[in-house]
Amino acid sequence: MENLVTSLVIYFSLLVFAFNVHVMAQWPKGTSTRFYDFKVQTKRITKLCNSKDIAVVNGMFPGPVVYAREGDRIVVNVTNETPFNITIHWHGVRQILSCWYDGPSYVTQCPIQSGQRFTYEFTMVKQKGTFFWHAHVSWLRATVHGALIVYPKTGVPYPFKTPHEEHIIILGEYWVKDVVQLERATIDSGGAPPPADAYTINGQPGPNYNCSKQDVDKIDVVPGKTYLLRLIHAGLNTQNFFAIANHKLTIVEADAEYTKPFTTDRVMLGPGQTMNVLVIANQPIGRYSMAMGPYMSAKGVQFQNISSISYFQYLSTNLNSLSLTPTLPSFNDNLAVKTVMDGLRSLNPVNLSKEIDANLFVTVGLNVQKCQSKTPKQNCQGLNHGVMAASMNNISFVKPKISVLEAYYKKINGSFTEDFPKAPLNFYDFVNGAPNNIPNNTQSLNGTKTIVLEYGSNVRLIFQDTGTVSTENHPIHLHGYSFYVVGYGSGNYDPKTANFNLVDPPYMNTIGVPVGGWAAVQFVADNPGVWFMHCHLDIHQSWGLGTAIIVKNGKGDLQTLPQPPADLPRFEAKSVSTSRSISPVTEKAKSTGQPVLPQPVNRSGRPVLLNGYLIRLLNNENLKFVSIGQPLRSTGSGQRAKIRPLDSELK
Repeated sequence: MENLVTSLVIYFSLLVFAFNVHVMAQWPKGTSTRFYDFKVQTKRITKLCNSKDIAVVNGMFPGPVVYAREGDRIVVNVTNETPFNITIHWHGVRQILSCWYDGPSYVTQCPIQSGQRFTYEFTMVKQKGTFFWHAHVSWLRATVHGALIVYPKTGVPYPFKTPHEEHIIILGEYWVKDVVQLERATIDSGGAPPPADAYTINGQPGPNYNCSKQDVDKIDVVPGKTYLLRLIHAGLNTQNFFAIANHKLTIVEADAEYTKPFTTDRVMLGPGQTMNVLVIANQPIGRYSMAMGPYMSAKGVQFQNISSISYFQYLSTNLNSLSLTPTLPSFNDNLAVKTVMDGLRSLNPVNLSKEIDANLFVTVGLNVQKCQSKTPKQNCQGLNHGVMAASMNNISFVKPKISVLEAYYKKINGSFTEDFPKAPLNFYDFVNGAPNNIPNNTQSLNGTKTIVLEYGSNVRLIFQDTGTVSTENHPIHLHGYSFYVVGYGSGNYDPKTANFNLVDPPYMNTIGVPVGGWAAVQFVADNPGVWFMHCHLDIHQSWGLGTAIIVKNGKGDLQTLPQPPADLPRFEAKSVSTSRSISPVTEKAKSTGQPVLPQPVNRSGRPVLLNGYLIRLLNNENLKFVSIGQPLRSTGSGQRAKIRPLDSELK
């Protein structure tokens, strides 16, 4: 009887909590509320013959999978138990009216300090597919990442035949050295970073690397069955080809949006991109390698040229049998990349407006700033004894000491300006002009300059690659939005000859701007807030290749950014780094006690009263909730949930 009463108290308390938290009309309510608990911790692991401490979530690398359905509300309580500052970004989630929970450090929030907590809350509004979450501070994404899988609403089928099984495949990069120290050393040197020591598939390097014969991931398959592979690129500085020996890949989704089926021998993903592919197990019984190899379009850049291997293995295969290895394209095969991009089309026709309210022309590329250090041998190791930088329209983005969103919302002066140029200050032969025809002032300027858009405006962005240092494919990601990729091509963009697809362009959140070329994207600015737009190659982001877009409020609550949550991490001056782009690292928490759970608030910022038992319940590290009264199916300590959960668990 006591257990029954306790259960009823928990149940009704959660109902009251959900009602109070989501009572305001301007916030999407969600169909079900799914609770997750993230503890960011350090863990010692051994790979590539070396041991080191890495940052992970819940002791897992890659981290735990977050499951939901379209329309669900997701609540994730993040506790930072590492000595580092941390934020979590929910990559590809549009964060409708929930910009405060987007996650990029010093853009939408200050980091979660060591020993502190922050609760992320957002709704999957009209979104489903393969997403992922990752740290958005320093280079911690290397090990702090995991999948976010959002299924269609109950009863809504896929637009393709239901696969026999689904598997998550996360592509990554691994360094033997500490990645936070590595980024700091790279910035301090003024030069380029060393390449990754290994590529990884689901955290495993595979047998091609030293001490890694047993560190290999595999998928067991049944002859004749169809498998859905959810590919996620969580790596830092390299784009990669992916293929399975003797098997075709049929693309059915890109960046969490359905596409017309397109069959190919291989795909290419840049950091930040996701892709769903169908694979039919139609080959003789055996072991077939899934290979991840480099795509490096820039000249003179060091990269890891050894492929990571995992296995697509048929049941009953002799464990001692050799694996067949796919032939990947050459590391600089731009045509192979274009072929995949050419095959991407939205599943259904779209009706895009030809009337554009905001036209922006944005150059992307690398720069070399003049050496101003008194110790140039230590700090000016870039090209021509300069300091490497990167920019959009010749502006290298500097993250402020307080988040741009908080400064904008609270009207705090001095943190940013609203004068990002709508076009480069100088036009020249962007692609072929190096080195003779480039203006002398193409050294980038440092600043926190933002783009400002009116609510509801139709926006077209033209991204132009430049050859100031070297032309290169840049995976550009826009937070808070997906956009239609209406055109792309080689050379300098020419509006007289550019062809736009306004019928069925792919709908993406990360676009690879072609090496020595351009890409055009289009979207409606209907989500108020401050949204980071940046290259997803982390070294380029560290060098300043990004900016922030401010979308103004519209009319009424449904077009107005709500006020910040009460537990939003606070700025602490002592922890801020003076480096251009490195987010700060804090000292270890002095307190030996458990951090206090932030008091829940409703969307007006008023505290929600919960009974003491529920507070203790929510603070219990051994208890998770997927939805009210329904625990998440455990996959065992340290194991990934690679196969789709039971439908009964996602009702």
